[in-house]
Formats: sequence, structure tokens, C-alpha cells
Amino acid sequence: MGNYFVKVGHSIRSLIDFFYPPFRKYMSLQFFRYALIGVLNLVFDWVLYFLIYNFVLKHQMLELGFVTISSHIATLGIKFPIVLASSFLMQKNITFSNSELHSRVQLYRYLVVFFLNLTINYIGLKFLVDYLNFYPTPSNMIISIFTIGISYFSQKHYTFRKSNES
Repeated sequence: MGNYFVKVGHSIRSLIDFFYPPFRKYMSLQFFRYALIGVLNLVFDWVLYFLIYNFVLKHQMLELGFVTISSHIATLGIKFPIVLASSFLMQKNITFSNSELHSRVQLYRYLVVFFLNLTINYIGLKFLVDYLNFYPTPSNMIISIFTIGISYFSQKHYTFRKSNES
């Protein structure tokens, strides 16, 4: 299965690289790849959040018997493993494919960064939705944009760094 992801990643990377030349003066190839993959993941995240919030939970609280979770926070919890898997595989096999770290080390580090961003998302959603009464979907979008910078720096210098950068 791992070989499949490597081959698909190579194909997508080649396609992205085809569109890179006009942007060469403004950003590195790695940042260009990160930006495109990031935009794809971000749109996927937003669409998934919208669909789960509006059509799965239908704006209703999620009652688990021992605890009741607000729909905007439950949506965050439901979508995060899906987004985690897709974003890790895409970043590992497309953006940071030259990292020499073992996959399990990358995954562990990715989880650390992901949970940091999840915490920021949780706090941001609680603040924007519960205290400022913003709508949940736009609130999720605002917070996602904020965490992009944190993610790129963390992924480049921590999760997928080259072994000679240690």
C-alpha cells in the first residue's frame, strides 16, 4: 500500500511542478507544493465540516449518554481523523517527500503538530461561536487560516525535516 501512495504522490508532485515556473521568482518549489496541497486539504476540511455540521449532525447536540457535545465541537471531533489521514499522506508523499525520517517518526511528529492545531481550533471555535456568536462554518474557516502558518513552519522544521537538519 505504501508504494501506491508513493507513486500517486510522485504523479501529483509532477503535475504541481508543471505549474510552478511562473511562481519561481516568488517562492520555493517546496512552499509552492505546500501551498497547493494545503489549499486542497483546507477546502476538503471546510467542505467536510460543512457537510457533517449541516447534514450529519443537522445542527443538533451530540448526546453520547455520559456527555453532550455541541454540534460545532462534535463536527470538529468527527472530521479530524479523516483530515489528519489525508493531510499526512499528501504532505508526506508530495510536499516533503525528500525527508529521510522514518514514517512512524513523521507520523508521531505530525500528530503532535496536528493536536496543537486541533487545540487552537477548539479554543478558537469555543471563543468565536460560544462567546462572540459567530456562525460555526465561517469560524472554522477563520481559525484554519490562522493555523496555516503554524503548520508550515512546524511541518518543515520538525515533522518532515531532512536528517542533516537535525
